[in-house]
Amino acid sequence: MSNALIWGGTGGIGGALVHALAARQWTVASIGRQIESSAATIALQADVTYADEIANAVLEVAQTLGEIDLWVYAVGDIVAARIEKLSESDWNRIIGANLTGAFLATRASLPLLAPAAHIVYVGALPENVRRPGLAAYAAAKGGLEALAAVVAAEEKQRRVSVVRPGAVQTKLWNKIGAKPPRTAAQPESLAEAILAAHFAGHQGILDVEGNNVP
Repeated sequence: MSNALIWGGTGGIGGALVHALAARQWTVASIGRQIESSAATIALQADVTYADEIANAVLEVAQTLGEIDLWVYAVGDIVAARIEKLSESDWNRIIGANLTGAFLATRASLPLLAPAAHIVYVGALPENVRRPGLAAYAAAKGGLEALAAVVAAEEKQRRVSVVRPGAVQTKLWNKIGAKPPRTAAQPESLAEAILAAHFAGHQGILDVEGNNVP
């Protein structure tokens, strides 16, 4: 049986991945800021901006699941504010969730990953997020791609992918006071695209069609 670790497993995309993997009889660990009803084998609570909470969660995953074959960072947060009105606390929160958390989760998880594990980061299409009001989100997602590139260079025996979706119907839209376009994908569709890429041996950048943000 294969094991997966989903960071942000209570969010729209992460939650869809948990359900899709559980339906395929995978053993799944879900880590999120809240513990919710889930199809995961084990659901844990952790704030990804705190290294000690991450370390405790990873330890419990190691004791319960063992080596991880598929590792996905699907944590995300967003704010809409032009730079002159963007507070330092909001900037730090968005960078923390989307980028710093990815670094901390990656660092803590590396000893847990199987030799040929697949590491997946959920990013964003650059042209969709480099827009007025999205400075923090755009910077975080750009940094996430740079982080993934370095992880790929250092972990050559493992596959590293950055999935860049277009519009997906998640709760992040509520945070920027906007509605997703009618063409926005369902989280379940994106989850299936991610798993299809995993089973096909994908590595590198994977653009998934869609419009706008997040």
